Amino acid sequence: MTTVDDATRTASTTATLSGLDEDARNLRFDRLQERMPSVWDAMRLGLEDESVVVIPSVTLSRAVPGSGSGSMAQAFEERFLFLLLLLRQPRLRMVYVSSMPIDPRIIEYYLALLPGVIPSHAHARLTMVPVGDASPRPLSVKLLERPRLLERIAGLIPNRGRSHLIPYNTTELERDLALELGIPMYGSDPRLADLGTKTGCRRLFGEVGVPYPLGAEDLHGLDEVVDAIGGLLDARPTIGQVIVKLNDGVSGAGNALVDLGGVGGLPAPERRSAIAERVDGMRLEAQDVPFAAYVAKLESDGGIVEERIVGEELLSPSVQLRSLPDGTVELLSTHDQLLGGASGQSYLGCVFPADPAYSRLISEPATAIGERLAAEGVLGRFAVDFVTMRDAAGGWSAYAIELNLRKGGTTHPFLTLQFLTDGRYDAETGRFLTPEGAEKHLVATDHLEGEELRALSIGDLFDVVARHGLHFDQSRQTGIVFHMISSITEHGRVGMTAVGDTPEQAMELYERAGRVLFDEARLAASERPLPD
Repeated sequence: MTTVDDATRTASTTATLSGLDEDARNLRFDRLQERMPSVWDAMRLGLEDESVVVIPSVTLSRAVPGSGSGSMAQAFEERFLFLLLLLRQPRLRMVYVSSMPIDPRIIEYYLALLPGVIPSHAHARLTMVPVGDASPRPLSVKLLERPRLLERIAGLIPNRGRSHLIPYNTTELERDLALELGIPMYGSDPRLADLGTKTGCRRLFGEVGVPYPLGAEDLHGLDEVVDAIGGLLDARPTIGQVIVKLNDGVSGAGNALVDLGGVGGLPAPERRSAIAERVDGMRLEAQDVPFAAYVAKLESDGGIVEERIVGEELLSPSVQLRSLPDGTVELLSTHDQLLGGASGQSYLGCVFPADPAYSRLISEPATAIGERLAAEGVLGRFAVDFVTMRDAAGGWSAYAIELNLRKGGTTHPFLTLQFLTDGRYDAETGRFLTPEGAEKHLVATDHLEGEELRALSIGDLFDVVARHGLHFDQSRQTGIVFHMISSITEHGRVGMTAVGDTPEQAMELYERAGRVLFDEARLAASERPLPD
């Protein structure tokens, strides 16, 4: 006799992803995520069947510069290789998936950084899985197109009850990968994604009571932007600049600057046409994105407009937090962001920790935001970006401007430092301390770039590291860790994290490494005498 439970189990075991609608997928995902607390509790207990599956798919807006390049997409997947440092746990197994094979020398480079671990022992617990697809499409898309490959990856998991998926960011694609692999995902439920949009985070800031710039949200199209700017000028006629932001823009790539100089004082009949003219001439931060494509994205996905904060001294710090499976919120770090680009809104790198003069000023509202997110069910790492401004009396003001429900450009430098030193950030003092009480600082970038660097190969880079003493020194816990290494020859671009005992030492190491690489690149590109 077949019972209802037997029939349910049979249907469950024969279900396929394509046969499930969104509600059914979400229901199965909820059941998977219920296992995350027990998986988390079992971590670092030295259990022989513990594992993680790393799928660093950059599933983001196409407004990201370079997103049309398959090799640059691969470099961003390799940016996550700092997670190989998790293999310092002597029994942990890791499956690392990438679009294309990663040069073995790069893998060896990271494994050699492991403190107190024999690299060959770590290597034996690491399985690299390349898809063999060099297209610029997200890695998650490539995997979902290949069920047999996903079956192979699932077969590499020793115990699904003690394994979880580590994505870069979370969308329905990464949710579906978790379903295919049968393991929970350490990341935010994609159903909560609206909280991380520019519209969603402004609303959240208002609900939590955190100061944020004057603006308007949920705008679709240039006409709505023009009307919104008119409303802002009604409230504050002295506004000189506003920023239009796409809801899903990242690293400043979805931003555009509108200059309103002289517009606020115009008579009402003339003002709207003047605003429309300025909006038509707005300066896109991502200069490789056509204006028509930007407008189409604004119309389809929406965006916001907000006053650009200006002052004598402006800085752009961020706060990194995480929500654990039990709902606990941890404040992980504060960073000062290094910005550049057409109007100084593009993320280039970071300095850690942020200046103690305002680190607590941004930590407290960020924690309040984090607690609200945890109450909403957000899981994993996220960051809150601020603008801080010093007034004439020397006091600081802070305005929340963005919320990133994903790992970002500050994640890999900070975790690299943490994994290498076992240190922790002390939010009370604004300092990062090792277990021995030594203070550490870092300066990091994803954008050490220039045409000259294309003259260097991966082997050349490692040769430069060895000859000039740029390697991270475990005994002193200072030095350089490079990332995005595979992009150096084709794109003339590489990332690095410089770790020092003081802010000055970290910056000196950072600047010296840049000078050395460019000097060596020029030597590599210099002509040699023709053979006799």
